[in-house]
Amino acid sequence: MSRLLLIIDIQNDYFPGGAFPLVEPEAAAGRAAELLAAFRAAGDPVIHVQHVWDGADATFMRPGTAGVEIHELVAPQEGEPVVQKASPNSFLDTDLLERLCAFEPDQLVVVGMMSSMCVDSTVRAAADLDFTVTVAHDACAAPDLEFDGAVIPAAQVHGSFMAALADSYASVTTVSELLAR
Repeated sequence: MSRLLLIIDIQNDYFPGGAFPLVEPEAAAGRAAELLAAFRAAGDPVIHVQHVWDGADATFMRPGTAGVEIHELVAPQEGEPVVQKASPNSFLDTDLLERLCAFEPDQLVVVGMMSSMCVDSTVRAAADLDFTVTVAHDACAAPDLEFDGAVIPAAQVHGSFMAALADSYASVTTVSELLAR
């Protein structure tokens, strides 16, 4: 079985001191780094996705800032492609589909940030494109969100999105379970 690791938006702005810090991004990035090391050791392909928000209204992921850079825990090595995107769906207006098709993976393993936005959007699109998708949920992070005057804690945001993905779009598991396979 061939597999490919897709790392979505694990970028500095999502960490403490960044322009849009998530809840516990270090733990998620650490788990993603474990999975990345295993993929590299096995010679399995890796694609990095980097969000770049190049607009006058951009509040984070702005070009030319330290925040837009991929975090050092999962930084690309020479030869690992980086797909830049401007929307939550990593396939929209990018060459991600062509890159994935060139590798012909049987399984697309996804990790990244934010669970409630870019991970969700990309996983749904990948499933719609007939990829078999697995999400390592403990290598993803989310923010606290507000809805109807109430703050929804990040753990609930993350859990809700992972439950929805697991219902129809992907296999949702942990990094440990993936490494044990």
